[in-house]
Amino acid sequence: MFLALRELSFARGRFALMGSVVALIAILMVLLSGLSVGLVNDGVSGLKKLPVTSFAFQKDIATDSAFSRSLVPTSAVGTWAEQPGVEDAAPFGNTLINGRTNTGVDIDLALFGVEPGSFVSPAASEGKSLSNTPGELVISETAAEDGLSIGDTVTVEPLGTQLRVVGILDGQSTFGHVDVAFVPLKTWQEIRAGARPGEPVPPRVYDDITAVAVKTDSSADLAAGDAAADTTSLTLDESFGASPGYTAETSTLTLIQAFLYAISALVVGAFFTVWTIQRRQEIAVMRAMGASTGYLLRDSLMQSFILLLVSAGIGIGIGVGLGAAIGSTPMPFALETGSVAAAGGLLILFGMIGAAVAVLRITRVDPLTALGGNR
Repeated sequence: MFLALRELSFARGRFALMGSVVALIAILMVLLSGLSVGLVNDGVSGLKKLPVTSFAFQKDIATDSAFSRSLVPTSAVGTWAEQPGVEDAAPFGNTLINGRTNTGVDIDLALFGVEPGSFVSPAASEGKSLSNTPGELVISETAAEDGLSIGDTVTVEPLGTQLRVVGILDGQSTFGHVDVAFVPLKTWQEIRAGARPGEPVPPRVYDDITAVAVKTDSSADLAAGDAAADTTSLTLDESFGASPGYTAETSTLTLIQAFLYAISALVVGAFFTVWTIQRRQEIAVMRAMGASTGYLLRDSLMQSFILLLVSAGIGIGIGVGLGAAIGSTPMPFALETGSVAAAGGLLILFGMIGAAVAVLRITRVDPLTALGGNR
């Protein structure tokens, strides 16, 4: 550690420049982490809050668009409820609507159709929960922030169906970047079928749902349930991919983060490669004095670790500060301690890998040649 600390002090300008680069990468990692979490929450927070373990969709449905394309007969609910290991099963409907409130607010909603009183029917934190009264609407807190309030009437366009807000949920609840609202299943079925107020509704409209919401224990066999109900099951996490844009957004951000980790390893590796070359004389003297190769490697790696730890810490601190400012804007951004810590840890890890590859040059330093012994 003696040589490493002396060099950090002596060449502080060069190490400060390198540390600034690492800090900038750390800032980008924190902001990308917050954006990733924010986009995930904005895309599937409504699904995350459902107390389900899986959804049973239409058989052989495309998994990336299951929520928008799937149609399952309501009879499948009873079939799933009878399966071993299934604690509960309930009908679930999903569709996106455009509406206008009686106060003139234009709003888009992701309607979740549920049976009032079922295990997927949420409890409202304000107002009242859903009942079997047609046209009731329980909205998310984020929808309330957009201008809806209890007692407002939302007119579904272009059908003209009127929905009355009776309750508000706690916290963010969105699907595909659209605020979630819960309605009684029959109301949802009529809206999905395009039934207009006052017109007769064919009985077959009430025969279909989007999926069966299933709650299982560890002994449940989803494949056996699918065979019995003629459905295709996705676990809750797998169903996130059926949210509009979820897979494309998360894969893009993951790819960007992977490139940043690779860049951090290359940048740190390149710096310590040059630094090792410039230190050949000092390294040769240390080896001539009896310092082992292992000692020199540990000394150089500790130098790299100190640089990465301090620089990443400064960058993360700045990134968290910027994230707090961004979080107060409408941008989907959310910082979580775990994701920020993981980003910082991976940045240091990949930086150390790059540094380790670079300082291996120490093992090839010949004391006699470096000290002019070839003359």
